[in-house]
Amino acid sequence: MASQAEVAVMGRAVELAARGLGTTSPNPVVGCVILDASGAVVGEGFHAYAGGPHAEIVALAQAGERARGGTVVVTLEPCNHHGQTGPCSTALVNAGVARVVIAVTDPTTSAAGGAERLRRAGVEVEVGVREAEVEAGNIAWLTAVRRRRPFLIWKYAATLDGRSAAADGTSMWITSEAARMDVHSHRSTADAVLVGVGTVLADNPQLTARNLRDGSLAIRQPLRVVVDSEGRTPADARIRDQAAPTWVATAAELGSDERGQVNLADLLSRLYERDVRAALLEGGPRLAGAFLAAGLVDQVVGYLAPRLLGAGSAALIDAGVHTVADAIELEFTDITRVGPDLRFTAVPRNVKG
Repeated sequence: MASQAEVAVMGRAVELAARGLGTTSPNPVVGCVILDASGAVVGEGFHAYAGGPHAEIVALAQAGERARGGTVVVTLEPCNHHGQTGPCSTALVNAGVARVVIAVTDPTTSAAGGAERLRRAGVEVEVGVREAEVEAGNIAWLTAVRRRRPFLIWKYAATLDGRSAAADGTSMWITSEAARMDVHSHRSTADAVLVGVGTVLADNPQLTARNLRDGSLAIRQPLRVVVDSEGRTPADARIRDQAAPTWVATAAELGSDERGQVNLADLLSRLYERDVRAALLEGGPRLAGAFLAAGLVDQVVGYLAPRLLGAGSAALIDAGVHTVADAIELEFTDITRVGPDLRFTAVPRNVKG
């Protein structure tokens, strides 16, 4: 059983792992802390970017010989394969560590097996320490690789009465600048941003991640995806500029459902093949309804402005619910004030896919 000190150190490993959010995809975020034989922290590391050294390798480099006979506390099972870097399990064995404490086992067939490799080498291994907390911090990647489709987050902004636009069609701006800045920060950690062609035709968004204070673009830009069954996206749409990569996904390319619309499950599978692990669904209300009806939304992030309109477009249309008993139930996981607005995060309780 893990000691209280090891449990506490895993909390530090979680903090380190979070530093890689938005830069490691399609790899996971991972944090690692190494204790020497006396229990003192001698090395720390996190996976910073895809193709770069893994968290364990960074921590081992910092610890040096002090890792021998020590304990490694790591959020994800050390990898056991030769990819762009060598197996972390072998590196730990060669470093002479005595014990490895792991939060979550690796669900991929290519990299799993590190724990068994360590045990065969005589290293003591403990698995499952602060597992739920670490799962939550790496939920997008873990969900994606387990389901072979991106972790899909539906983001929307609305008034307290659920309106995303006024009766005259105006929607800029329902929420505050603080909320919009928060959205751009969220975009910069996603691999893709999805909208329907209706949103492109109505609002002509650019869908880049940028600093709203000076307009500068974030270093990392998500793939911009337009779900456009009939290929109606204009050639001069802002989403077609060179600021970020764009994919206009049509039914002709992907296949369609019984209504002639883009098959959404196939769309997500194709995005996974393109190394998209976390995707942000931003519009519009019918596309959101279609994803929800198909059970393909993993998380909902809503920004609620302290305003009432009483008329205008609803934030969600046709999610396949026809009676209260069939309502899509959500469980709140966070409620935070952002400027004058409220941001809530919730997960559907009855996801199908």
